[in-house]
Amino acid sequence: MLDWFPSEFNEPWRLLLLVLIPLIVLAYILASRRKGRRGMRYTNTSMLAQVMPKQSQWRRHLAFALSLLSLVTLTIAFAEPVQLTKVPRERATIVLVLDVSRSMEAKDVSPDRITVAKQAASTFVDQLPKQFNIAFIAMSGNPQAAVDPTQDHQVVQNAIRAAQLRDSTAIGDSITLALNSLQKAPKSDNGKDPAPGAIVLLSDGQNTTGIPAVQGAQQAKDAKVPVYTIAYGTENGYVDLDGQRLQAPVDRQELAQVAKVAGGKAYQAKDAGQLSEVYQNIGSDVGYEDKRTVSSAQWAGYGLAFAVGAALAAISLAARWP
Repeated sequence: MLDWFPSEFNEPWRLLLLVLIPLIVLAYILASRRKGRRGMRYTNTSMLAQVMPKQSQWRRHLAFALSLLSLVTLTIAFAEPVQLTKVPRERATIVLVLDVSRSMEAKDVSPDRITVAKQAASTFVDQLPKQFNIAFIAMSGNPQAAVDPTQDHQVVQNAIRAAQLRDSTAIGDSITLALNSLQKAPKSDNGKDPAPGAIVLLSDGQNTTGIPAVQGAQQAKDAKVPVYTIAYGTENGYVDLDGQRLQAPVDRQELAQVAKVAGGKAYQAKDAGQLSEVYQNIGSDVGYEDKRTVSSAQWAGYGLAFAVGAALAAISLAARWP
């Protein structure tokens, strides 16, 4: 709710100084009332006005309020607030898993699911940072690792366009294959640390063969590899196979469970526009990482600005303007 306020501090105990603020406010209120009672002792108010210049009440209250704000922000700065900022990843490996089962022929998305899915996936690959390694897996009953992790994004895009429709859907097996593909990604300069990995899986149906989808998701969780799922299509999808019209509604529940177990995010897309937006959101997630920085200087700047405002307000109280 208060997104602008820090949620983490390196020295949170220093915030205990803020308990002094209510005491200062109380002291100010008592002092103001005492000053008012003292002023009533003078019966000759015209003489009092000549001896003492009239002070602006709102300027006095403003000076006090700005002083309080300065104390609050300087105390926050003293507690060393930590700010999370998104910075581009220097390296990562993304495994793109695309459903090429027969149900992707459904025309509830114009011209059909597979055509739009290929176009959106190719655009997604093109938008990822050039230093990222990308692998591609064509998911069916017998998933194929079409491209191992590579920085040649054009090769991945060519493989996406060339993918052919096949029978059945093995979500669990495809996740296992994606995890194996991540192991082939180049290591860091020291030869030990692998690049951060993530799996992006688009499908319109439920697991029909192989290990359960949730079992594959659990393997991803154990490997600390998030799985981002995209449930693509509508409830009105259908395909014509061997002279029969078969219903092909999208199964969102199973894909949402996969993302939840694997520690990723579940998305839905019913048309080309939504699918493009989903890929952009995923690109922001996998292309950036949270960096912890101490923002004491920023809050100290706020405190200085409030202090200057309080000083100007105090000066205006003493000045006699023509």
